[in-house]
Amino acid sequence: MEITRKNVAGIIDHTLLKPEASETQIAKLCSEAMEYHFASVCVNPGYVKQCAETLKDSSVNVCTVIGFPLGATTTESKAFEAKNAVENGADEVDMVVNVGKIKSGDWDFVKKDIEAVVQAAGGHLVKVIIETCLLTDDEKVKVCLTAKEAGADFVKTSTGFSTGGAKPEDVALMRRTVGPDMGVKASGGIHTAEEAIACIKAGANRLGCSAGVQIISGIPE
Repeated sequence: MEITRKNVAGIIDHTLLKPEASETQIAKLCSEAMEYHFASVCVNPGYVKQCAETLKDSSVNVCTVIGFPLGATTTESKAFEAKNAVENGADEVDMVVNVGKIKSGDWDFVKKDIEAVVQAAGGHLVKVIIETCLLTDDEKVKVCLTAKEAGADFVKTSTGFSTGGAKPEDVALMRRTVGPDMGVKASGGIHTAEEAIACIKAGANRLGCSAGVQIISGIPE
């Protein structure tokens, strides 16, 4: 991808997931997303309806998070949350994988957990947050392959709520693992144009950023 302001803006999920986010702040998020032509806004499920209504006549998608931020809710809860989010107007869902089940080696559970959300999303884009900072490289590879087998559209580095965020070396590992056709989203701690570009060059084709406006202001037209 050519690194231009327009191209980078077009792969940013403009994100506000803080628990204290107000309706006014969410409205501003949507306004900025339309102004700068970001790919989506990424918000907690309780704000999906507001965003869907605000963005209905725009090209900006509504993205939300499922099982966020720990990924430790039941599969049934995640599936309901995804279905409910889509009914409320979500175009994309970013689900958190069950990290504890990865650590336990219960890969059958991990796959079925992802499959349930993919099915509940009804054809809408599903991104699987693998929380790279908590995993070994072998676990990162295996969960990426599991997400691919389960029918997810993207793998995503981080929630931004754990002990670390997106690292270019993790993005590169994820890209090598899933190949050229599956999406890789870098998210967590990306605050500058330089950090964003490093993740893109490593293989990310979507960025999750709360500093989207700041990032693209540092990229030439």
